[in-house]
Amino acid sequence: MADKAFQDYYPDDFAHCYGCGRLNKDGLQLKSYWEGDETVCRYQPRPYYTGGFPGFGYGGLVASLLDCHGTASAAAAKYREEGREMGTEPALRFVTASLKVDFIAPTPIDGVLEVRGKIEEVKGRKVTVTETLSAGDKIVARGELIAVMIPENFMDGK
Repeated sequence: MADKAFQDYYPDDFAHCYGCGRLNKDGLQLKSYWEGDETVCRYQPRPYYTGGFPGFGYGGLVASLLDCHGTASAAAAKYREEGREMGTEPALRFVTASLKVDFIAPTPIDGVLEVRGKIEEVKGRKVTVTETLSAGDKIVARGELIAVMIPENFMDGK
């Protein structure tokens, strides 16, 4: 696995996301990496992410893991498609256009969760990623994310 996660390359203006922003001290601080042609993120939930039943996470945590790992995977895939190293300019940053989540089983939060992404398509400014969320050997959720690249001048109007 690489030393730097995809999220470590985000420009400061785009590093405040609750799920994946390295500059959000109260956030999840997700870290995603390539493992061959798949992307992977491992995360140990904190006890306060409990859902309706003790010991299991709430659905928003599941969606956040898929969302933020998916957009990071999209950025990494676009850099790879362009034959560029992550962190080179101009920066490539993505946001979610669509996220579909299938909750398959309750998500235990007493161990490390693993999100795996597979890049299905890179087409212009759009990247499609399919994902699984696993607890141990059990898949607890599946997702499909469509991410779109943020235009270079996005922050000009703030």
